[in-house]
Formats: sequence, C-alpha cells, structure tokens
Amino acid sequence: WYYIGSGDTVSIYLIRAYISIVTSVGTEEVVELTPGNFNLSQNYPNPFNPSTAISYYLAESEFVSLKIYDILGNEVTTLVNEEQPAGNYSIKFTTSNLNLSSGTYFYRLEAGNFIETKKMVLLK
Repeated sequence: WYYIGSGDTVSIYLIRAYISIVTSVGTEEVVELTPGNFNLSQNYPNPFNPSTAISYYLAESEFVSLKIYDILGNEVTTLVNEEQPAGNYSIKFTTSNLNLSSGTYFYRLEAGNFIETKKMVLLK
C-alpha cells in the first residue's frame, strides 16, 4: 500500500499497486491504481468561458450521476448517467450549445452513497 498526497492536505488517496514476479520469459507487469475514497474536485478553470473540466475519483464501481444546476436549482444538463468502474475521471463541460448566461452554477456528483456539490462561475 502506498499513500500519495494530491498536493493539498484535504485529499489523500490510498493507492494499491501489484507487480508480478518474474517466473518465465513472458512475464507481465500488472498495476492497479484505485483511489482510497470518493472525491469531487473543483472545476478548472474557474471562473470559465466557454468550457471547464470537472474531475472526480471513484473508490469502487458505482452508478454515477453528474449534473449541472443553475442558481435556482433547475437542472441545466446531465454530463454522466451510467455505471463506471473505480478510477479517475475528467469530464469537459462546454456551454456553447446551452445558451447560458453569466453567473453561478453548481455541479453535483452522486455515486452510491457519496453525494457532493460544488460551485462554479461562468463569465462571458
């Protein structure tokens, strides 16, 4: 087990790596990297125009929902709505086809029992 920090003191991920032992001429190296917990990162860049990246980490396979909401709580769009295996993900959110005004928006990740919402700002 290895502990790797993400650069801040809040997010630390538990990484598990397996490396095979040489037993014959055709050996393989198998590396499995899995975050130790679920995490939703702040979008980048923020503020943004016209697109931004939203990253998240899944500790295990879950049905994932990632949605964007306006300041009134109205759903703007759904970026992800599917089962995903454990791992790191980054989704690009583009406003060019949505005709959104400048302002504050929220993105919400639901994966199993994990639910987190973060704020982002669109500047035109």
